[in-house]
Amino acid sequence: MADGKGSARQLRDTLERFQDIIPLENILVVTPEKFAKEAALLVPELQSSNILPEPYARKTAPCMAYATYTILRRDPEAIIVATPWDLVIRDTELFRTTISDAMDYVAVNDVLITLGIVPRSPDTNFGYIQVKEGRNAHLMTGPLQVKTFTEKPSLELAEVFVRTGEFFWNSGIFVWRASTIREEMEKYVPEVTELFKGWETGIQDPEFIEKAYAECPKVSLDYGVMERTSRAWLYPARFGWADIDRL
Repeated sequence: MADGKGSARQLRDTLERFQDIIPLENILVVTPEKFAKEAALLVPELQSSNILPEPYARKTAPCMAYATYTILRRDPEAIIVATPWDLVIRDTELFRTTISDAMDYVAVNDVLITLGIVPRSPDTNFGYIQVKEGRNAHLMTGPLQVKTFTEKPSLELAEVFVRTGEFFWNSGIFVWRASTIREEMEKYVPEVTELFKGWETGIQDPEFIEKAYAECPKVSLDYGVMERTSRAWLYPARFGWADIDRL
């Protein structure tokens, strides 16, 4: 998910981060129309059909609908890793191992996974995810069941969150089967998915995408789906992570 507002270098970094675990032909870039040509120049090794231009900014739920239906048309059994482009990741090998483990888990479990960063401090600039496993869950490995989401708490609340060990930073990186996210989006954000009806034949047609986006509400994936679904799980992540806007 490349909104075109960050450093162009981030697109290359993100592509290279995934190349060893996801085949190049399976990497898609969803990006604003005005950035699509530049994106294609930055990653010339991607085929043009893997650059998905968004005609209007409509937040992450429409973006994910566009990507999911595109992927389902190619492979109904696909697993999706969704990531923003504006992240800085340190310890690339640990990142790849974590992603691969999460992909293995969703291959046999019908859940939606968010990678949760073990917090280093009570930072008020990030969203927090609480898990059901209770105190000191941050010491656990493997998938944990999500309990609550909190967007950018006060400092006092963030200090409590970090002290309990029940809360993780919301990385914005998701892992799930394409069929699972389709089901949950069609259940929880039908105001978005209804506009993509006929995707089986229309998803590659720019006029189809233009019409869908023109009528689409602005809905985030976290608010629209993840905070409502009963299938939300978290995979603890311990690699270095930062939102580039915070550096």
